[in-house]
Amino acid sequence: KPQCRKCAKALQELENIDDEADQLGIGFVKIHDEALAEEYNLGGLPALVYYRHQTPIIYEGELQREEDVLEWLVQNKSTGDEDDVIEDVTPKTLATLITNIDNLVVLFYDHGNDDSMTVLEELEQIDDDCDKHGIQFVKIDDAKTAEEFGIDTIPAIVYFEKQIPNIYDGDLMDEEQILQWLISQLEHDEIEDVTDEMLDKMVKEGRVLAVLFYDNNDEKSERVLEELENIDDECDQLGVTFVKIDNPEEALEYGITKVPKLIYFEKGIPTIYEGNLEDEEKLLKWLEEQINSDQIEDVTDEMLDLIIEKMPHVAVLFYDKDQKKSQKILAELENIDDECDANDIAFVKIDDDTEAKEWGIDDIPAMVLFERGIPHVYDGDLMKEDELLGWLVHQKRYSEIPEVTDEMKDKLVENTEHLAIIFYDKDDKQDIRILNELENIDDELEKEGIVIVRIDNAAEAREYGLDHLPSLIYYENKIPALYEGDLMNEDEVLEWLILQKKTATIEEVTDEILTNLINDHEYVVCFFTGACEPGEKCDRTLIALETIDDELDETGIIFVTTEDTAVAKKYNIKIYPQLVFFRNRDPLIFTGDLEDEDEVLAWITDEETLEIPGRIEEVNAKMLDKILAENEHVVVFFCKSIKSKVHIFLSLNVNSLNTLLDDEGDKKSLKILNELENIDDECEEKSIDFIKTSDDDIEKEYDLPGLPALAFYRHKFRTIYHGDLMKEEEILEWVIELYESTADVIESVDRKTLQVLINDVEHLAVFFYDDKCDSCSSILEELENIDDDTDKHGIQFVKSNDVKLAHEIGIFAFPALVYYETGVPIMYDGNLKNENRVLQWLINQKNDECFYVGLGHDGRAAKREYKPFQCCPTKLEKSTKVPKLTAQRIGFSDNDDDHVKKRASSNFKFNSAETKTSTPHHTTTKKPSVHKPNTSKHRKPVVNIDSDEDDDDDKDNDDDDDKSDEDDDDDVPLIKVSYAKHKVPVKKASKQEDFKSNIKTKPSQPAAAAPAITAKKLHIKEKKDEKFNIKSGTFDFSKYIVW
Repeated sequence: KPQCRKCAKALQELENIDDEADQLGIGFVKIHDEALAEEYNLGGLPALVYYRHQTPIIYEGELQREEDVLEWLVQNKSTGDEDDVIEDVTPKTLATLITNIDNLVVLFYDHGNDDSMTVLEELEQIDDDCDKHGIQFVKIDDAKTAEEFGIDTIPAIVYFEKQIPNIYDGDLMDEEQILQWLISQLEHDEIEDVTDEMLDKMVKEGRVLAVLFYDNNDEKSERVLEELENIDDECDQLGVTFVKIDNPEEALEYGITKVPKLIYFEKGIPTIYEGNLEDEEKLLKWLEEQINSDQIEDVTDEMLDLIIEKMPHVAVLFYDKDQKKSQKILAELENIDDECDANDIAFVKIDDDTEAKEWGIDDIPAMVLFERGIPHVYDGDLMKEDELLGWLVHQKRYSEIPEVTDEMKDKLVENTEHLAIIFYDKDDKQDIRILNELENIDDELEKEGIVIVRIDNAAEAREYGLDHLPSLIYYENKIPALYEGDLMNEDEVLEWLILQKKTATIEEVTDEILTNLINDHEYVVCFFTGACEPGEKCDRTLIALETIDDELDETGIIFVTTEDTAVAKKYNIKIYPQLVFFRNRDPLIFTGDLEDEDEVLAWITDEETLEIPGRIEEVNAKMLDKILAENEHVVVFFCKSIKSKVHIFLSLNVNSLNTLLDDEGDKKSLKILNELENIDDECEEKSIDFIKTSDDDIEKEYDLPGLPALAFYRHKFRTIYHGDLMKEEEILEWVIELYESTADVIESVDRKTLQVLINDVEHLAVFFYDDKCDSCSSILEELENIDDDTDKHGIQFVKSNDVKLAHEIGIFAFPALVYYETGVPIMYDGNLKNENRVLQWLINQKNDECFYVGLGHDGRAAKREYKPFQCCPTKLEKSTKVPKLTAQRIGFSDNDDDHVKKRASSNFKFNSAETKTSTPHHTTTKKPSVHKPNTSKHRKPVVNIDSDEDDDDDKDNDDDDDKSDEDDDDDVPLIKVSYAKHKVPVKKASKQEDFKSNIKTKPSQPAAAAPAITAKKLHIKEKKDEKFNIKSGTFDFSKYIVW
């Protein structure tokens, strides 16, 4: 850029290599256009960009070292001469390409992952073909960028057409299929499918969007989609990007409970279309009206919350449409709407008194700017729109600690993970000086992800027990900690806040804060120190107790400390220090050795300590998970949040409830709870744990039909009670019956339980079925016969009719059987009607033992680029022709005497693959919606042929137990996908044992739920004279190896 010394100096040095660049055939030019540099995301100037096949590559080194620059150019030129190389790009370059190139294909990969490199090798073959069709192909190795686009599994391919992303969901090893898919994207206009992350990204970028929320399995959605495809081109002409998304959770965020539904976004502001979606002409006309409208958008309270959450800067006018003052101000503010757009500030208005009061706004009209969810209240004259615009732009550009109301503070505590609040008096000069000092650390706190606000409210400060102002309280996940240091020392404050965020510490609280915590939380441990100076015994004990804070956090137990004594006196505590455990507000004093932190931890987490005799304990979600994992029989009462009222309720009769509660759900839950208390003792006699929980979002997390609800758990398996919850005798009878019954059927599991089982159970078989499926019930009946057998072999067998869950993990045809081994899924691809064969297949999966043989070439030692071949011993039931192998075929020559040394010399790579969903009949725009397991980062699936022996009991031609010849799959061999983890070869005592060193090891870490791998969808590609593949069966290699 002009008048830039650094630019001039760099340019002077680069002149020295201009001739060499010419000799290389590289055109060297310069340009001083800052707007263009900004458009290309170049960052600070000067910048050097090398364009290779239209792909920009930014030089990251020192521009004044011309020799390094020339070497970099030579290196890029030499690799660029290879026409079949897919260009590697940086995140910045990728953003530029997406913005400027209409048809772009991006391979997200990991250069340290063998699967990625194999896929890359295949895709290099279609790079030229993509160029011929005007499609630019690049690759990027950046996990954060992949995450931004909602890509959970790498490698992955995303096609961008005019900036709209579309994930490829087919076989990444079939480059021809990928090419055909890309060409079809060029030739056919269709509404693109996006992930929730992609949608959020486009909304935040302020694009003009029409988003159809739909269900891929819903007939009405399909009809609507078919109609709307007709106006896709017209939307393009209007400048509206039309996309679709099949994601119920994302739809719920926008208040959509029934699909299909369309939302129009402009500058991040959503507007719901209420018309008939099957009338595409009316919809198109409505979209035109939205584009041409130049008014400040009116939003609902739900939409406002969503905009504040998703948009970085939102200006909100709280007004009353029937108030003359509001109307007058609104007319003035319409004049600055475009200027706000130009400064990337979303401007909306809302006519909702209740929403205004929630933010502590009593006087309407009022203006609030939300910066990343943090409110800034404007206290100027709203009639002076220019002053308001200046204030909005200033707040956006310059960081200041925002002033909040007490209602705003409460909302921030509820929704902000890391929050610092300064309580001060704006009329006190000392407070203002301290506030000015703390302004210096605002930017550092923002980088650390800590929000800081200020509040001038003495009454609110007193509620926290703050007698002296200014004071600082830090909240982490709603748990407060009081700062006791010098607020004038901003460096010390910054250090303390960062320490609070990054380390597990026992929070310092006041009496008032402690009282609130005891009332609001089920389990609170407080260390009462009394007056305690650094270095004293109480201080040393506190430091020792810090070591168990993490373990208590994991079980949902809050650990705090206080020097205040008012609460201690209330519970007759006179000797300090003292440790007290409040269980649902019921105190229990620790009588052991406070200096033995292990003894303290064991006492707090002991089941007898946690239980309150004669009462149904209230537990939080973390503690519920722990109890279900550790106890055989548990009854759980799920209800709305009533914990802050229970201690009052215990002293009231039922008739007094109406004066205490105004929520019908609360009344019902407390009445039921009163009845259930009558059967708690009977359950306790049977060693059945009876607990209740009312955490936020518990209904969604545990996939409940509604609240209140009662469930019986046996070994984590749930049965929901469908009777009258007010009849405790019937409930007790139901509980005892389930307790005494023997589980001789395949247990049905809900979403939450299945997730837990996949994570915790090493060998798990899951039968997915649909209630609408005609054959599912008869197949399930047959499979019930082998439930006991699977138990004997250590395989847990469950069933699930959650169709949406099945779709999420890649199952679209029912019924289906998936075997999980330490979280890794393998789909059964045989005939489910033959339960004996299913049982044998499951046993084979569990007892599977495999070993590796490296693949050589022309009698030489195995090469790194060749994948090792995994062999699994399988009994060949039928005659199978087996090709004879010599040592030369597998990588050793006849006279190679040092074979053992070569096997141990890391010539072979022991690989494994990430699981991938192969979705039947869907090779285009379906979002991968489930996190893939990461038990082993580089696992590669290997296909083995299983026995296809008929083991049915009838005499027909098929291999099931029915009399029909249908579904005969004798000609279709069972296929098994095995996963093996890297294991370093170990020298054995004898040569005969040498091959056993590579026996398959199981992944050691539990993995999250992952899409099942359909073996039939796995394609093993063969290359001539490169890879050896056995199609006819597996066998013992040792018979054919010549040592």
